[in-house]
Amino acid sequence: FLVDRERAADEGRALFDAVAARVEVMAPQRRPQLIAYGESLGSFASQAAFDSVPDVRERCDGALWVGPPHASTLWQRVVARREPGTTLASPVVDGGRAVRLAGDAAELADPPRPWRSPRVAYLQHGSDPVVWWTPDLLFSRPVWLAEPADDDVISAMSWYPVVTFWQVTADLANSQAVPDGHGHNYRALALDAVVDVAPPRGWTRADTERARAVHADVVDRAMEIEG
Repeated sequence: FLVDRERAADEGRALFDAVAARVEVMAPQRRPQLIAYGESLGSFASQAAFDSVPDVRERCDGALWVGPPHASTLWQRVVARREPGTTLASPVVDGGRAVRLAGDAAELADPPRPWRSPRVAYLQHGSDPVVWWTPDLLFSRPVWLAEPADDDVISAMSWYPVVTFWQVTADLANSQAVPDGHGHNYRALALDAVVDVAPPRGWTRADTERARAVHADVVDRAMEIEG
């Protein structure tokens, strides 16, 4: 994440190009949906294959990027276009017509405009240090701490030169060792986002609930093994 981002970006572009080329030569009746996806550094790498949201929507059937690192160029371009009155932690871009950024399922559904396909979604928590960590924290107050605090950020959080940089840096190491829905833990929300971005044909709410139960069981077993 800190020293090998250029290589990750190159690999992200190469991977997408190879998969897209393979899908393109498949018979139309057998051709699957092409969805761009990545989490954390994988999100950074996957986004590197695209220049803009229109580029994503032209070349994909949808995209989901989870916990994008602050250095993600496409993410930076997207949030720079947020509507006045919306914050960097909870931005609304063009009424949510094409791209949505959310920290929970309600935010995915909240923007006032219909969500057109192909859909693009970013998942980001206000308390996720992966999203907000940047060397600029050393000497510059970040926008997300100058704006009204996100619901997921404690009210006591403030910016202090050098100190805040090291606080957020330390949080990186434990960003997933937090309850679901906070920090860099997007377990439950990822399922909702996948269904919203690219639901399988005939998918229903009951299917989502069954998938949620299976997912929770897998997570519980994994935690038992780790414990």
